[in-house]
Amino acid sequence: MPAKDIFHDAVKHALEKEQWIITDDPLFLRFGGVDMYIDLAAEQLMSAEKNGEKIAVEIKSFIGVSATTEFSTALGQFLKYQLALEEEQPDRILYLAIPVDAERSFFTLELPRRLVEKYGVNLIVYEPEEEAIVKWKKQMNTDK
Repeated sequence: MPAKDIFHDAVKHALEKEQWIITDDPLFLRFGGVDMYIDLAAEQLMSAEKNGEKIAVEIKSFIGVSATTEFSTALGQFLKYQLALEEEQPDRILYLAIPVDAERSFFTLELPRRLVEKYGVNLIVYEPEEEAIVKWKKQMNTDK
C-alpha cells in the first residue's frame, strides 16, 4: 500500500467537517490487472446539495521541487483511477485534492488549467493548516 500524502489527514478532517462519511481509507480497486489505492472514499447521505453522492479523493501536496512533475504524476493517476472507477464504481465521482497555494500559483497557469478542463479533472481546493475545504470545482469533460 502506498504512503499517505503529507496532507492526507488534513483533507480527511476537512471532508468530515463538511459532513462527509469516510468509507474507505484508502479505496482499493483492482482493474485491468493492476491494484490501485485511491487515498479516500466518502459518502454524504443527507444533504440538499450532495444527496447520496459518493466521491473518491486523490490527495496531492504540491510541496516538491517541481510542480510540473507533481502535476504530471497526479494527472496520470487521476486518469487511471477515473477509468477504473467508471468500470467498477460508476456512481462515484473522482476528485483531485490540491492545496490552495498550488491552485493560486500553478493551477492558474494556462497549461495546467487547460489540461484540467480537457480531461475533466474535478478539484477540491483545501487549506491544510485549517483543515478546511476552500472550494469544489467540478469539470465538464468534453472528451467523453
